[in-house]
Amino acid sequence: MTAAEVSPPPEAALRTVAALVDSGVCEGTPELMADLMSDLRPLPRSITGDGVRATLRRIAREVPLALHEVPSGTRVLDWTVPAEWNLRDAYVADATGRRVVDVRASALHLVSYSVPVRATMSLEQLRPHLHTLPEHPDWVPYRTTYYAPDWGFCLTQRTLDALEREDAGPYEVVVDTTLEPGSLTFGELVLPGTSSEEVLVSTHVCHPEMANDNLTGIAVATALASLLAGIEHHHTYRFVFVPGTIGSLTWLAAREDALASIRHGLVLTGLGGPGPLVWKRTLPGDRPVDVAGAHVVGRRGGEVRGYSPWGYDERQYNSPGFGLPVGRLTRTPHGEYPEYHTSADDLALVTPPALVEALTAVLEVLDVLESDRTLVNLSPQGEPQLGRRGLYPTVGGRSADEWVMAMLWCLALGDGRHTVLDAAERAGLPFATVRRAAEALAERRLLSLPG
Repeated sequence: MTAAEVSPPPEAALRTVAALVDSGVCEGTPELMADLMSDLRPLPRSITGDGVRATLRRIAREVPLALHEVPSGTRVLDWTVPAEWNLRDAYVADATGRRVVDVRASALHLVSYSVPVRATMSLEQLRPHLHTLPEHPDWVPYRTTYYAPDWGFCLTQRTLDALEREDAGPYEVVVDTTLEPGSLTFGELVLPGTSSEEVLVSTHVCHPEMANDNLTGIAVATALASLLAGIEHHHTYRFVFVPGTIGSLTWLAAREDALASIRHGLVLTGLGGPGPLVWKRTLPGDRPVDVAGAHVVGRRGGEVRGYSPWGYDERQYNSPGFGLPVGRLTRTPHGEYPEYHTSADDLALVTPPALVEALTAVLEVLDVLESDRTLVNLSPQGEPQLGRRGLYPTVGGRSADEWVMAMLWCLALGDGRHTVLDAAERAGLPFATVRRAAEALAERRLLSLPG
C-alpha cells in the first residue's frame, strides 16, 4: 500500500510555511473547515464501515487522500482488525408504533457496534440496555461496545423519565446492523518536501456527530494539508486519518518500513471548543516538536502538559516499540469539558475563531520545525551599527521595540551554539518575529544562519 503523493507546484508559485505564518491563514480556509464539518456531522462513523469511507471520500474532495482497506481478521501488532460494522436502522417503538428512540434522529441513540437485535420487550427487560446522563437530562451520551458483543440505546434522561411514567409497552426493539467480514479503512496523504525527513499529522475519524471531539481535528488537518499542498517545504508531510486506537495500530503495522523517517509528529483533536490551546508533550518530553509546541502554545496563553499514557493516538505513536516524537494539540482535553462524548458536543460548541487560531498555531509550530537555524554573528566584536544598514529607528531616545530587541538577541546569541528559537525564548517574543529579524541581519551579512 502506498499513500497518495502530491508534487510541489511550479517554481513560480512556491511559497513557504514561514510565508503562510507571516501573511496569515489563506482566504477561504475558515469556510473550508465550516463546510467540511457541516457535511461530515450526519455520517454514521464508527471504527469501520461505510460511514468512515464516506468521511474519507469527503475529505478527498479537498485534498488527494488515498483510501486503504485492511481486511477483517488481519493481525495488527497485538490486535486484530474487527468485523466491519454498518448501521441500517435502529429504534425502540412503543405499543402504538411510535418510535420513542430513533437512530434516524441521531446516530448517538445507538451504542456503536451494537449487534443485531429484533425483539419485543417490557421496559424492565429493556432498561439494562438504556444509557442516559442524569446530571444532564437533555443530553444524549455517546457509548460504544467495540470489542465485547452487546447492544444498547442512548437517550436523554427526560425521555427515559417519560417512558417510566407512561410505560406504553411492550416495546419493539430493532437494531438493524451488520457485523460481517469486511475491512478497516484509513486515509493517507504524503506531501513530499526537499527532505525525506517527515512530519506526521494524525487525527481520528471514528466518532459520529460530535463536533469538537472528532470533526475539528479532521477540519484543521484537512485545511493544513490543503495549505501545505500549495507551497514548498523542507520536511515531507504525512497526513493520516484513522479510526481511533485500532486505526493508528493498523497504520503503524502497515507502515513499519516508513517510521524511521518520522522526525516530528502532531495529533490534532478537540480544537474548536472552549478553553485555551493545550500542548501535550511527547513521552520523552524534550523533543524538537515539544520545544516548538511549548513555545507557540505558551506565547498564545495556553497550557503545556507532560505526557500521559491516556488520551488519543499519541499513546500508540509514543509506545516504547515505536518511540515516535508525536505530541498532541487540543483545547480543553477530553473528559474535562461537560459536553465531551455527548450530543451537546455539537456545531454550536465550535467557534470559527477557535478553529482559525488552532490552524495558525499548527502552522507556527511547523514554522519553527522548518525555519529554526543556528545563529552565527559575523560582526561579533561589539554591536554592529544597525542604523547605517537601515535596520535601526532613525529617531533615538525611545525604548527598544520588539524588532530591535529581536535583532539584538540574535546578535547576542550568535555564538554558533544557539538558535533562532533560543533567541525568541530569551527575548520573550514570537518565533516568527525573531526569524524575520535574523533573516534581515543575514541579508546585511551581519549574521549567518547555517542549518
